Amino acid sequence: MSKRQLPEGHLDPNAPLVLSTHDLGRRPGTMRTVQRTVPAPADLGIAVIGVPEGSDLELDLRMEAVMEGVLVSGTVRGTAVGECVRCLTEVTEPVEVTLQELFAYPGKTPVEVADDEDEIREVAPGELVDLEPAVRDAIVPELPFQPECDGPCQQDYEIGVSEPAPVSEEPADPRWSALQSLLHSSDDSPSGTREKS
Repeated sequence: MSKRQLPEGHLDPNAPLVLSTHDLGRRPGTMRTVQRTVPAPADLGIAVIGVPEGSDLELDLRMEAVMEGVLVSGTVRGTAVGECVRCLTEVTEPVEVTLQELFAYPGKTPVEVADDEDEIREVAPGELVDLEPAVRDAIVPELPFQPECDGPCQQDYEIGVSEPAPVSEEPADPRWSALQSLLHSSDDSPSGTREKS
């Protein structure tokens, strides 16, 4: 059977972010570590920045069998690439996130998440777990919403912030122009007030 013809609910064991839990044997307390570099999946980011598809993701994980399922925890590292929101030059950002996800055994969903189906991830047939959704949930919220470079545009921005823009002498509303002229005439007198004639 080809990868494209897997039965519904089954995972491709050769997919980069699919891990086998078979050797844990569903015995609480058994544990193994996973350290590997895998290609990043598509669409791992937001409109302005993301981890490019196929670039390296470094996994440093621990898989542990618990009563309810398999707990996967550890770190995921990669490099995000985007555009500076000010000058549109390329920006690269190192990404390192903590991952902690419980994959429940079918029929053993923990009580605290039983009412929220969106949070439930299960061990799939073949004792496989798919880390891609968990990796996406960990990385995407940590990406900068407005990436900026360290180049001249950032320096220009900092100078602009430190030097306030000159205040316009023109009144905001033309209806105040008469009062504005009175204010200027009183400022010109020696005492700060208009002299009586």
